[in-house]
Amino acid sequence: MFREMRRKRQKLSKEECDNILHGGTSGVLALHGDDGYPYAVPISYVYTGDKIWFHSAKTGHKIDAVLRDAKAFFCVIDQDMVMPEKYTTYFRSVIAFGTVRILEDEDEKRAAIEKLAVRYAPEDSEQNRSRVIEQEWAPLCMLEMEIEHLSGKQAIELV
Repeated sequence: MFREMRRKRQKLSKEECDNILHGGTSGVLALHGDDGYPYAVPISYVYTGDKIWFHSAKTGHKIDAVLRDAKAFFCVIDQDMVMPEKYTTYFRSVIAFGTVRILEDEDEKRAAIEKLAVRYAPEDSEQNRSRVIEQEWAPLCMLEMEIEHLSGKQAIELV
């Protein structure tokens, strides 16, 4: 169902892909947008090995796209060093394909936003984190992407 990478020497291992996804702070989520156009949006995330979670408002283009078609693509760029003298870049990136669902269960939603909050504010107190989450709870929507295919690639010069 998913294509094999042509340049297998440039393929990253699962462990390298995991490290990039754990270390990255943002990526691009791509969905089936309006009128057949792709809808791609930069977004913060949290990754656990087989799932990626995102936050969202309860309405808008992203939610409409997820409701239309749950299939999604997510990309994180770990490195992109321009090498002008060689007309190339020394890149390292990871892509994930999967399906996205809107978390309706309050406990699942709370667990997901907790993961995201801890990821981006690890030094914050549990009390303050809970206060902020409660303050933002009403308009908050959480999305979960179940990864079906994950791959990473790097410039041949980095191999």
